[in-house]
Amino acid sequence: MTRRTRIERQAPVDPELTVPPIYTPMAPAIHPRHADIDVQTAAWAETFRIGSEELRAKLVVQDIGTFSARILPEGREEVVSLLADFVLWLFGVDDGHCEEGELGHRPGDLAGLLHRLIRVAQNPEAPMMLDDPLAAGLRDLRLRVDRYGTPGQTARWVDALREYFFSVVWEAAHRRAGTVPDLNDYTLMRLYDGATSVVLPMLEMAHGYELQPHERDRTAVRAAAEMASFVITWDNDIFSHHKERRSPGYYLNALRVLEQQGMTTRQALDTAIAQRDRVMCLYVRLAEQLAREGSPQLRRYLASLSHFIRGAQDWGITSVRYTTPDDPADLPPVFSDTPTDGRHEPLGIPAVDWWWTLVPAPSTPSGSRRTAARTA
Repeated sequence: MTRRTRIERQAPVDPELTVPPIYTPMAPAIHPRHADIDVQTAAWAETFRIGSEELRAKLVVQDIGTFSARILPEGREEVVSLLADFVLWLFGVDDGHCEEGELGHRPGDLAGLLHRLIRVAQNPEAPMMLDDPLAAGLRDLRLRVDRYGTPGQTARWVDALREYFFSVVWEAAHRRAGTVPDLNDYTLMRLYDGATSVVLPMLEMAHGYELQPHERDRTAVRAAAEMASFVITWDNDIFSHHKERRSPGYYLNALRVLEQQGMTTRQALDTAIAQRDRVMCLYVRLAEQLAREGSPQLRRYLASLSHFIRGAQDWGITSVRYTTPDDPADLPPVFSDTPTDGRHEPLGIPAVDWWWTLVPAPSTPSGSRRTAARTA
C-alpha cells in the first residue's frame, strides 16, 4: 500500500548544511561553441517569450546553453542548440506552471494544459493554443526535431514528453494535498519528472545515428539509462536542496522524502549521497559490460549517457540556478574520485532493486572517499 505523509509545516532550515565533494568517475567535457550556444538560447527565449518576463530574466542567465554543451561535447552544433532551447522550454513549463504557478496546485487543470501541449508536439500544424508562447516554442522545437531526427526518434521524444507531463501532474497532486510520497514512489516518478528520458533521443540525433530497437529496448540498456537518470536527479536534489528549502512554497526533494523517514537533514544528505554512489558504481560496471558486447552505436550512446551525468554535475555546482549567489549555497568546487558507498547491494527500493540482478558483483569492493582536484 502506498504511504503518504501529510506535512503540516516544513522542517526548519539547517544553515550549516554543507554538500561535500560528490563522487564522479567521468571526466569533464564541453562543446567548443558553448558560449555562442548560450547566447543563442537566450535569444530564442526572448523570441518566443518563454515564461513571464521575470522568469525569463532568471532562465537566460542560468547557463542552460553551457549545460547542453556539456551533455553533447562532440555533438552536431544545431542539435546542441536544439537541446539547450528545449531544456529552457522545460524550465518554462516547470518553473512557470508546475512549481511556482497556480496550476502547480491544480493537477486537473495542469493535466488539461499539458495534454494540449502534447497535441501540439504530436501535430504542430493543429490550430490549437495559437496565442500561447509555450505552444509556439514547442512548435519550433518539434520542427527542428523532425529536421535532425528520424521519425522513430521524433515519436520517442513525444512519448517521453508525455511521461514527463504525467509525472509533474502526480507531483502537483502531492503539492495540493501537502503530502510527501514514500521513497519507492518518489524514486520511480523521479525517473520521469526530472525530464531526463525526454533528452535521450537527442543524444542519438546529435551524432547522426539511430540506436536499433534490439539494443535500445534491451532490458540492460534501458536499465543503464534509468541508472543515469537516478544519478542525475539525485545529484540535482542534493545541489538544489538549499534553493528549494528556502522557497516559500511546497517542494519535493529526495532529502525531504528521507527526512520523512525520521532522518535529520544531515543524515538525509549522507544517505542520498550513499544511494547515488552505489547506483553510480553499478552504472559504471553495467556500461562497461554493455560496451564490450554492443555495437558502435551503443557504445556512442553509453558515452553520451556518461557525458549527461557529468554535464549535469558540472552545471549543478556552477549555475546560479543552484549556487544562488544572493543566498549562497555551500556547494563543492571539486568532485571526489572515490564513492562513499560502493557496495554491490540493492538500495531496498523495490522500483529499482532489480538493477542489481543485471551485473555480477565486483571481485574487490570500492574504497573510502578521497577528494580529487577534478574541477567543473
